[in-house]
Amino acid sequence: MQTGTILNWNEEKGFGFIAPKSGGKTIFAHINDYSRRHKSPFKGLEVQYAVSADQMGRKCAVDVCPLNGNKRSNREGKQKTVSIILCCGFATVLFVLFRSRSIPFELVGLYAVMSVSAFILYAKDKTAAQSGEWRTSENTLHTVSLLGGWPGAAIAQSFLRHKSTKVSFRVTYWITVMANCGALYWFITPAGNWWLKSAIKDITIFIKNINIG
Repeated sequence: MQTGTILNWNEEKGFGFIAPKSGGKTIFAHINDYSRRHKSPFKGLEVQYAVSADQMGRKCAVDVCPLNGNKRSNREGKQKTVSIILCCGFATVLFVLFRSRSIPFELVGLYAVMSVSAFILYAKDKTAAQSGEWRTSENTLHTVSLLGGWPGAAIAQSFLRHKSTKVSFRVTYWITVMANCGALYWFITPAGNWWLKSAIKDITIFIKNINIG
């Protein structure tokens, strides 16, 4: 094992470079080779590591671990627990509303589809950030949340550790959650329920016409 200092670290892309204590060229380090028992690395953090090579034969650091401190707190564990409770609680609310015929099955299905889509988009965006590929815009992620995918987004943020610390993103995310819940509340009112059923009917007719055509 060798020792060194994190020279720089890109949190979004999940990689950085280590300056060896013994001197010499900096060495590449990826988040996948960093200890999961510790918090994210940062510039100036002293670490120990082993030297290996990637698939292209380039030197890289593996088994990277801080020399002292920087151990992960239980904050992330709490985030995961909260996201699960939140999603299960909301799913229960949807089930009760559906059973009482306050909302149609199509709306429940929409929430399920959008939540799965949100999780996939978050996973794709994290992979793109780490590999330097084309990113999914934050507006797209927020739009999916607004349209009912916020439960899936909550799971993705806590379990994928993506978009879970950026304050501006989190604030906008919770605005989409409140807006969506406000719309759901309106849908169970007489006026909102009538509008929702009419919209579903129009969409169904439109789809049938396309299939016939």
